[in-house]
Amino acid sequence: MKFAVLGGGSWATAIVKMLTENLDTVHWYMRNNTAIDHIRAEGNNPNYLSSVDLKVNSLQLSCDINEAIAGSDFLIFAIPSAFLSKELEKMTVPLANKTIFSAIKGIVPETGLIVGEHFHKTYDVPFENIGVITGPCHAEEVALERLSYLTLACADASKAELLADHLKSHYINTKISDDIIGTEYAAMLKNIYALAAGIAHGLGYGDNFQSVLMSNAIREMKRFIGKVHKMKRNINDSAYLGDLLVTGYSTFSRNRMFGNMIGKGYTVQSAMMEMNMVAEGYYATKSAHQLMARLEKKSKTPIINAVHAILYEGKNPKKTFKKLTERLD
Repeated sequence: MKFAVLGGGSWATAIVKMLTENLDTVHWYMRNNTAIDHIRAEGNNPNYLSSVDLKVNSLQLSCDINEAIAGSDFLIFAIPSAFLSKELEKMTVPLANKTIFSAIKGIVPETGLIVGEHFHKTYDVPFENIGVITGPCHAEEVALERLSYLTLACADASKAELLADHLKSHYINTKISDDIIGTEYAAMLKNIYALAAGIAHGLGYGDNFQSVLMSNAIREMKRFIGKVHKMKRNINDSAYLGDLLVTGYSTFSRNRMFGNMIGKGYTVQSAMMEMNMVAEGYYATKSAHQLMARLEKKSKTPIINAVHAILYEGKNPKKTFKKLTERLD
C-alpha cells in the first residue's frame, strides 16, 4: 500500500512527519520546486514548520501531481480548499480507483461542496473510498511532538483503521468514526466560529463572553450539521467540540488570528496580506451562509450570520457583535 500527501503547507508537512514515523516511503506532492530542492538539501520545509526535521530518505518528492497520484493507493489532500480546484485541473490520471482522505478544513468555492462530496460528484470517487482527517489537532503541536489526537472518518471502517495505524505514534492518538459528512462539516464550521472568537477578542470582549460564544457555537454547529446530514452523533466528542475549542482558543489558530485583526479594524484584504496565510474560515463563512439561506434556516445560525455580515456585507464589527450578544444565552 503506497501513500501520497498532496500539499506543501503546515498540515501537509505535519502529516508527512506522522506517516514517516511508520512508513519507509511516502510520496509528497508540492508545486514549489524551490521548496522541494531545499527539503532535499536541508531536510526541512523552508516555508512551513521549518523546525521539523524530515526523513528525506523516506520521501519521494515531486512537483508533478499526476506522478504522485499514479504511484499511490492512498491520497491525503492537504491543499487549501480555495486552491484545490486549480490544482486538480492539472490532473490527467483517474481518481475513481484511489482511496482519498481529506485534511482540508473548508468548502470548495467553485462547487460549494465539502471536499468529500466534491470528489464524489466531480471525480466519481465512491463514498466508501473517501475519508476525513480531523482533530482536535494543530500542525504546530505535531511539529513539537506534543500529545495530539486525530479522528479518521470513513464509511469503510477498514480504510480508516489502516490510515489510523500509520499515523499514530507515541505523541499521536487516533480513533475512527463513520460520520464522514458530519466531521467534515464540523471541521469547516469550527473555522467560522474561531473567526468569531478572534473578532470578539479584537473588539475587547473577555473570557467570560468567549465562553458564552463557544457554548452557543457548539449548539449552532449541532443544528447546522443536523440539517445537512441527520444521523446519531455526540456533538461533545473531540472531533466536534474538541476541534472547535482548540481552534477557537489557540494562539496557533490562523482563523482566530484573522478574526482578531478584523476586530481590531483591519480590512479583509489587509488582514490577508499581513497574515500571508489562508484562513479557511473566510471562504467557509460564505458557503455556510448560502447553504443555510437555501434551507431557509439562517435564523438558526446567528454567529455565522454575524461573521458573514462583517466579512461580506461591510457591516461594522462592533455594532454587529453588540446585536449578536443579544441573541446569545
